[in-house]
Amino acid sequence: MYAFDYLIFALYMTVILGVGYYHYRRNRDEDDYYVGGRRIPPTALGLSIVATDVGGGFSIGLGGLGFLMGLAGSWLLFTGLVGAWLTAVFIIPRIKGPDLARKMLTYPDFLRWRYDNRVALLAAVISAVGYLMFTGSQIQAGATLASETVFRTSPFGWDPFLFSLYAMGFIIVVYTVMGGIKAVIYTDFVQWLILLFGLIALAIPLALREVGGWAGLRETLPAEFFSLRNIETVTFINWMVTIIPIWLVGMTIYQRIYACRGVKEGRKAWYIAGFFEYPVMAFMGVILGMCARAMYPELIGVEGGQELGLPRLINEVLPIGITGVVAAAYFSAIMSTADSCLVASSGNVVGDFLQRYFFRGASHLKMIRVSRVVTLILGVTAVYYALRLETVIEGVFDAYGFLVAGLFVPTLGAFFWPRASSAGALAGMLAGGILTNLLQFFRGSLPAALESFFFGAGFSPVVFGMAASAVFFVGVSLLTPAPAAATPSEPGGAR
Repeated sequence: MYAFDYLIFALYMTVILGVGYYHYRRNRDEDDYYVGGRRIPPTALGLSIVATDVGGGFSIGLGGLGFLMGLAGSWLLFTGLVGAWLTAVFIIPRIKGPDLARKMLTYPDFLRWRYDNRVALLAAVISAVGYLMFTGSQIQAGATLASETVFRTSPFGWDPFLFSLYAMGFIIVVYTVMGGIKAVIYTDFVQWLILLFGLIALAIPLALREVGGWAGLRETLPAEFFSLRNIETVTFINWMVTIIPIWLVGMTIYQRIYACRGVKEGRKAWYIAGFFEYPVMAFMGVILGMCARAMYPELIGVEGGQELGLPRLINEVLPIGITGVVAAAYFSAIMSTADSCLVASSGNVVGDFLQRYFFRGASHLKMIRVSRVVTLILGVTAVYYALRLETVIEGVFDAYGFLVAGLFVPTLGAFFWPRASSAGALAGMLAGGILTNLLQFFRGSLPAALESFFFGAGFSPVVFGMAASAVFFVGVSLLTPAPAAATPSEPGGAR
């Protein structure tokens, strides 16, 4: 990068911090800080959803998949299209009524209404830890990009990656601590527009020109890289099972459902998000990864090399000035997920634990201060977690698995099965979460028979965890009393 690129990048980061400070001055209570006062317009909300879901993990990670498998890597974001559509059609109409009546702030608030405090508390712990892991993976994505672009030569003799990680962590944590969800959503909106412009108008055309156009790319890469069928069935199943359920249990999703005015506005926002996930971002990301493979064949076979190709392309191929814009665009994607996940984790800790058990009756001003302190502590913890990750996509899937294995089935039952009980929900959460984490931890060291049973076909541990969750959830629910609370309203009931 040249001096002009650094100037553009620095101006961009200054604006982002300015947005955080602006909302720091305007947030009046927890409703403003965590759900934007429930009046965020659909377009801003929709682009915020897709920016959060795709983010650094899937923008850098998607480039890595394009590097490894070509166009078939786009199926990763097909999950976003399916998840957004299912949420718009089946979930939003069933939750907006209870939300407007009870002023919910968190995902566990819904489970508390449908089940009880025990279920909500366990879900809050799982959600807080899972989103902390997400935040760490996004900070690592930012560091990967920055160390290949902005900070290839770092000051004080620091390792470029470590310096980049601390620098990105500082920026993300500071503006999120100040601004809360409104800063997150409105910066997401602007960041996503910058990302789309940077990729469609600049990065993709210039990268294709560098490799000789689409014809040159076809000559350089294996033929299977241009087929959507270049993916193993078990991989496709693992992606669907691991990622689609997050749309039902994601704290960031519920915060945005609560942030919209009503069902009509919410559905519009989610349809916007689904379209931009697939096909728009899905194919842009993998095409850039394919260009990176054609340009940097020396990275093939290098551990983590697939995720270095895209940042290197941005830094070395694009002309002066444009490098700064495109780098800022990718940082936009990374920050849009990191900030949302950090607010989500903070919301679980504050709204579902501290405020309920330690700060009852505290003033709005005091809770805003508590929220900022908690967000800061969690942000520092996420930076530490990022140091332990090997690849961005690894961190993303670990977080997904941690969240969905135990939470998905009981949450599905909360929406659609009146017989679901609190005891059944607890049993399902514990069974799914414990089995999944045990399999992940002991993979490769189990007895041969168990290793073959669980991993012989290549399925993710999440598949077995969700199966165990379903068995315990249904079995225990049938043996215990159902909760007295009403089930969520049918479609059309909340307007």
